[in-house]
Amino acid sequence: MTHDKACPSRRTILVGAAIAAGTVSEAKAQPTFKQADAMYQTMPKGDQHCGVCSSFKPPDACQLVQGTISRNGWCQFFSAE
Repeated sequence: MTHDKACPSRRTILVGAAIAAGTVSEAKAQPTFKQADAMYQTMPKGDQHCGVCSSFKPPDACQLVQGTISRNGWCQFFSAE
């Protein structure tokens, strides 16, 4: 068997996987979607509004959507508590 320098070692792969796992878990703590991508609007959609969504973080934040979030707003990720 020949060792090709282009082929990473097992240690390199494991270290890279550990770093990537740390990055992924850290990223989950931050909202990931821009308001436009979430179809966020500042008005409710019927009875659905951010104030009763499981992702809403009072007083004006969301676990999924970036920026200031109105308690009366709505987005496509709405999920009742």
